[in-house]
Amino acid sequence: MEDTDLTPEEIRDRLRRRAAFLRDLAEARELRRRVAPRRSKRARIHATLRRRTYRAE
Repeated sequence: MEDTDLTPEEIRDRLRRRAAFLRDLAEARELRRRVAPRRSKRARIHATLRRRTYRAE
């Protein structure tokens, strides 16, 4: 099923569900960050190191 096959109502419903999913995902990430600060700090440091490793100069 392609996007062109969807009615405007289906598109609105899909966007509404996607927005709700993204809100829930952001909320879960925030909660995880608050509950496990040590782990999230470690993940942040590792992500920074990965970005530095592959930076094009």
